[in-house]
Parts: sequence; structure tokens; C-alpha cells
Amino acid sequence: MRCTTATHFRANTKTYLDAVLDDHEEVIINRGNASAVLMSLEDYNSIKETEYLMQSPQMDDVIQKGLEDARSGNFIEVAPDEL
Repeated sequence: MRCTTATHFRANTKTYLDAVLDDHEEVIINRGNASAVLMSLEDYNSIKETEYLMQSPQMDDVIQKGLEDARSGNFIEVAPDEL
């Protein structure tokens, strides 16, 4: 994760955007008493989807069942080329 000032960010926007988009690296931009985070839309959407799914009690049940199945060996292996 990179940190910068608003002034430095303005002067080097392309560099920071490249880091965010190419490397999925978040950038914290400090401006006085406040800060903002710059991240790719892909990463943001992933976080929002996870947040949404974790709000569901049913999803927690599904995750726990999957973990139990994995621990007990109750799964089917699929070759990467079959995905």
C-alpha cells in the first residue's frame, strides 16, 4: 500500500493509477486532516460483493459446511484445465 499527499498525487497521477490498476495496490492520499483511498474498481467491487455475501446468515452456513467437507475429505478434485 502506498501513501502520498494530495499535492504529490496530482503531480504523479499516472504513476499512482498504474500501480492501482496494474498491481492492485491501494493508494492512501492524505490531505490535511482527511485521507482517501484509491483502488481499482475490480478490487472495490470484490470487497462490496464479499461484504454483501457475509451479511447473509445462510451464506455463513454454506461456508461452514464447505469447510467441514474440505476438512473431512468430502470433495471432488477437478483438474485446472477442466474448469
